[in-house]
Amino acid sequence: MQVNSNIVPDILAAINQSQTALNTATEQLATGKSVNAPSDNPTASAQMVQNIIETGDVDQYTQNVSSVLSTVQTASSILSSVSSSLAQAVSLGTEGANGTASTADLQSLATQVQGILTSVVSQANTSFAGSYLFGGTASSAPPYTADSMSASGYTYNGNDDTNSVAIGDDRTIQANVPGSQIFSNSGNSVLGALSSLVTALQSGNASSISTATAAVSSAASLISQQQAFYGNAEDQLNAQETNLQQDTVTLASQATNLIGISTATAATNLTQAETDNSAALAAAAKVMPDTLLNYLSTPS
Repeated sequence: MQVNSNIVPDILAAINQSQTALNTATEQLATGKSVNAPSDNPTASAQMVQNIIETGDVDQYTQNVSSVLSTVQTASSILSSVSSSLAQAVSLGTEGANGTASTADLQSLATQVQGILTSVVSQANTSFAGSYLFGGTASSAPPYTADSMSASGYTYNGNDDTNSVAIGDDRTIQANVPGSQIFSNSGNSVLGALSSLVTALQSGNASSISTATAAVSSAASLISQQQAFYGNAEDQLNAQETNLQQDTVTLASQATNLIGISTATAATNLTQAETDNSAALAAAAKVMPDTLLNYLSTPS
């Protein structure tokens, strides 16, 4: 009787192959991925590496946009409040310059403007998320401190630098304007104008009050210009946030196409792998004992 002595390795190979397929199908169903190791699909695996890198970049840009957007919105809100305070100061100055206010009234008006000045300085020293908003890049300490030797009564301790943040590939955005450009501009100082109005009201000189009031009005215009900067930055950030959200969806879809597998498909694959593996084992159980017995009983 002629016996195929190679049938045992063939059967064992078939069993091993079916078991590998079963393990793969089981893992696919458990992970929801068709590729769980580079060897499963080298091309898809290589493309997934790039996908992961790009997804990481988009995630970082998204975090940057969110952080800067909150900062910009806070700064814009503060300037809006300062603008309202300056409008009030202009109204008080106009009242004091009309020539009908008594000395006591003028002192009261001066006290109110002094309160506005103090409030504006407090707003200029606003801290958000652990950083002072209007100190330039010197954000660890209050940008303004009282200084009796200064014309405005305050000294700027920040710098004239700005922060730029990456919000996309080769795209950055300026995130702030230093206080030296907003509150203590050398040509149009908000703090200086308010301080001068206080002094003018205390002096009772209508002409001086009128001049100081005009300076506060001019300073208010400067604040409006800076508000426009923050408004434009907010628009850009909102638009970029939308773009990044779309990028996130696109990359997630790409990842699914590269290595994803539906639950239904994975379940079908597992059922087929289990069937194939059972068949291989059944075949081995029937064939291998007879084959081995015949092989061993054959005369040498």
